[in-house]
Amino acid sequence: MKKYEGLNEAMVKHIAPQPGRRALLPPLSEKAKVALMCRMLFKEGWDEHIAGHITLRLSNGNILTNPWELAWDELTASDIVTLDSEGEILDSDWNVTPALGLHIQLHQQRPDAHVVIHNHAHWSGIWANMQRVPPIYDQTAAHVSGDLPLYNEYEGRFDDVNATTAAIKALGNAKWALLANHGALVVAKDLRQAHLRAITLEWRCKRAYEVEVAGGGTPMPLEESQKVSITDDNGFPFLWEAMARRELRADPSILD
Repeated sequence: MKKYEGLNEAMVKHIAPQPGRRALLPPLSEKAKVALMCRMLFKEGWDEHIAGHITLRLSNGNILTNPWELAWDELTASDIVTLDSEGEILDSDWNVTPALGLHIQLHQQRPDAHVVIHNHAHWSGIWANMQRVPPIYDQTAAHVSGDLPLYNEYEGRFDDVNATTAAIKALGNAKWALLANHGALVVAKDLRQAHLRAITLEWRCKRAYEVEVAGGGTPMPLEESQKVSITDDNGFPFLWEAMARRELRADPSILD
């Protein structure tokens, strides 16, 4: 992989504001970014009613998350809840799910896990229910490399500290996981990287299912998929902004 090092960093430099270049997005608060992330991933299949949660750990140790009562496609910035590092609500009348215990533990035990996403997404949920890991069949499915653990000891409650501890141990240093008969989990250093990982996982699962239904195919060679996965370090250039703009065009009130 050494010969590919630096390529993504060079691409990402173009994301930074340049003199004379129009801004890709208006100024966004951290809460607005989390609300946008919920809306964006809802469109990608992370849309199981009011299930699922995204947490973003801030530089001061506090954590932003979506409230329990609202679906991901109706959230606005003012709905996002601030928690302390132990998961206590600081600034909202909304509730948060007890299942956030998994997120809180991940933030505490993995310094790299600034973002944690869990939901019962459509296509990754199929593979989780089959208790199988989908192969990589095309370029878009290859944007994230590395092991995709299948955690098959979950008994249904992520508000049980023993269950969450076992899940974190099974995850190890992985970027994501399939939770057998349950859903998917993604961790990342920031929202841009988390977005790419979440949509790549869902695309990979969708394509693999379609290929299997069509009679099977030949997965990408590992070396070729690793070439594509240079995007994972910093997220696909411009993609997060483009998907955020799509949501803002459809509903500017997200920023309220």
